[in-house]
Amino acid sequence: MTTTITPEIEALNAFVANNAFLQELTRQMRAQDHYGTFRSWEDRVVLASFVVSKKKKKEISVDGDVDPVTQLRVLSFYRAIAANIEKETGKLCQVVIDLSHEGFGWALIWTGRLMVVSRTLRDAQRFGFESYEKLAEEGEKLTKSGVEFIQRFPEAADV
Repeated sequence: MTTTITPEIEALNAFVANNAFLQELTRQMRAQDHYGTFRSWEDRVVLASFVVSKKKKKEISVDGDVDPVTQLRVLSFYRAIAANIEKETGKLCQVVIDLSHEGFGWALIWTGRLMVVSRTLRDAQRFGFESYEKLAEEGEKLTKSGVEFIQRFPEAADV
């Protein structure tokens, strides 16, 4: 079986390869892959589970528990943000995800005594983004916000 690489797939591969947030998110996903399933996958394929169309989101029931794969996606997303904040500031960041079985909770990233990212999670069963671009945009936005908090309150981050 041969695989045809279309110009759209080539462009998407280039976008993922050149985006620092998506590269870190790929590393976080692969770090949680204990059986090496993702080892030979292209980066865009590793990240494909983060792309969920509006139509698909509507089809996902929020009545059941949040499955472990979705929990891993949420955790990996916020760990990628924390890792990028660490790279830019040199401050060690910690991530906590408090997620109920119903899909509600918090995602927190802090350094020292400073909370740099705090997000409410709702309907976590539907966690995902419309495109790779939206995924990268949201990750970069939260990373930038976290870095700005550390720059504004360096004494709280140093503790």
